[in-house]
Amino acid sequence: MNIIIRSLQQQDKSAWLGLWRDYLSFYEQDLAAEVTERLFDRLLSANGHRAQVAVRDDELVGFVHYLFHDSTWSIDATCYLEDLYVSPELRGGGAGRKLIEAVYAAADSEPAASGNVYWHTHDHNARARRLYDRIGVLSDFVRYDRPR
Repeated sequence: MNIIIRSLQQQDKSAWLGLWRDYLSFYEQDLAAEVTERLFDRLLSANGHRAQVAVRDDELVGFVHYLFHDSTWSIDATCYLEDLYVSPELRGGGAGRKLIEAVYAAADSEPAASGNVYWHTHDHNARARRLYDRIGVLSDFVRYDRPR
């Protein structure tokens, strides 16, 4: 499969929005329109969140969102891979791996970062976890959220 990974661009908005909605649906989330609009603007800004997209035959088929942040455990920044999505019909074809590898490359080239990258997923996300088990290390940490 010929997948190209590149930075998100303004002209990608409509295609990105379709993928973003599919991603939110997968995780059974419903966000206000202004949250999505603000996110897209942040993804294009020079600071904060960053985004790469997977493109096949001039069609967006996936995305990854990530950001660098300071850590209390290191002088260097670390990278949080916050969102990763590939169109269902292309899963298992290498697009997800290429997107994660693009984040790895960004972490390696970020002057203030140590190359560290981490992410979370739902424990029931078995298909994605098969990839994650090959290119990452499952940590012992358990996540807790504040009740609302």
